[in-house]
Amino acid sequence: MSKIAFNKQKRDALLGKLTRYLDRELDCEASPLQAGFLLDFISEEMGPYYYNQGVQDAQTLFREKLEDAVYEIEKPFKD
Repeated sequence: MSKIAFNKQKRDALLGKLTRYLDRELDCEASPLQAGFLLDFISEEMGPYYYNQGVQDAQTLFREKLEDAVYEIEKPFKD
């Protein structure tokens, strides 16, 4: 899996959310640099778990859609 990279606008938005969360929920002030290190850690260490769950969800959906499609194209048997 390639490294997760966000463009500057998305990264800044994520850093803003992260610093607000840390301040509000954990009463912990973090500089943008510190929040950036935390975001990188979360992306690298936990990102694959979210990615894999998304792949599994897509696989389940694809399987269900494929089963529906096969059912729709089956020819009925004549008695």
